[in-house]
Amino acid sequence: MSGRAYVLALVMAAVLAGGTQACSPARLGEAVRVLADIDAGAGPSALKEQTPTPVRRPVRYTVDGRARAGDLYLPGDGALAAMVLVPGITPEGKDDPRLVAFAGTLARARFEVLVPDLPKLRQLKVSPEDARAIADASVYLDGRAPGGRPLGLTAISYAVGPAVIALFEPGAAERIDFVLAIGGYHDIEAVLTFFTTGYYREAGAAAWRRRTPNAYGKWVFVNSNADRVGNAADRALLAAMAERKLDDLGADVSDLAGRLGPAGATVHALLANRDPERVPGLLARLPPGITGDMAALDLKRRDLGALKVRFVLVHGRDDPIIPETESESLAAALPRAELFLVDSLNHVDPKPVGLSDKLVLLQAIYTLLRLRDAPPGP
Repeated sequence: MSGRAYVLALVMAAVLAGGTQACSPARLGEAVRVLADIDAGAGPSALKEQTPTPVRRPVRYTVDGRARAGDLYLPGDGALAAMVLVPGITPEGKDDPRLVAFAGTLARARFEVLVPDLPKLRQLKVSPEDARAIADASVYLDGRAPGGRPLGLTAISYAVGPAVIALFEPGAAERIDFVLAIGGYHDIEAVLTFFTTGYYREAGAAAWRRRTPNAYGKWVFVNSNADRVGNAADRALLAAMAERKLDDLGADVSDLAGRLGPAGATVHALLANRDPERVPGLLARLPPGITGDMAALDLKRRDLGALKVRFVLVHGRDDPIIPETESESLAAALPRAELFLVDSLNHVDPKPVGLSDKLVLLQAIYTLLRLRDAPPGP
């Protein structure tokens, strides 16, 4: 199907589904083109045909004496809003081809996009320290047009944690108008339970549900926390285990695990456990450096009800890294959140295939464009 035929088919489906009620037809058509461009990645699309190629250029900036760097994407048609796009956990960081393509799509949708360079995420580490860097990116980007346009923040997966925490940093919450969170989390203990055992449950439910998790998640956890173990030998062994597993999830690390001391053994016991009921006790035995950072990254411990920022939450019911119940829980804790669940949205490389999923994502993109077009907050 050609790009124009795809757009026409999706618009017709949206009309038949009642998706244009109380909606702007022009914005709906744009949302369809944006969705098709996300699906196309770096390939051709109707949006690429109809919009100038965005300009991508490196920038350096300083906020309160802190030197930062990143990439700025400038839309050829002029910006209607701004967006801080947080890179994912990948060695390529802001240069990951998938992120570059997504930033280009946002720029074609007339967002001025800043992708900050976050070294820890490039090292496959999640840290609460990144919250300040994300907040600084929002301060810098807002300063390019202070008060004159809406400012958004987009984060994916584990990066949703530092992105939300950034809203509690001085200077951020009063600048950011909306957040797009894709495949995010709310409760650290629930996430650790899922990616170590595969078990998860809905809020308030007693019964466990299970699906096979992607082991990548738990080895990112080890990689993030190895240097927080007090014993130097255990730090080195855990880092080596994580490096081997992240390179090849099927690799054998029993030779390294057998040499762990008491501190490192508490981490390995959590990884080896398959009983969800044992997870709280195993977490309590972890070294204090790890539990301290876990607490700092735990959104369940934050007063999210005080946030006035609008949230657009997107999650797939087949997510093998973080279950969709986490976005459901996060939405329930936020005062201004819209949740969009789809059946199939692979966590690492989102490629929805069903028409019903595309219609849900179309609604999410329409909502994002509506926030782009709204007056900026006070």
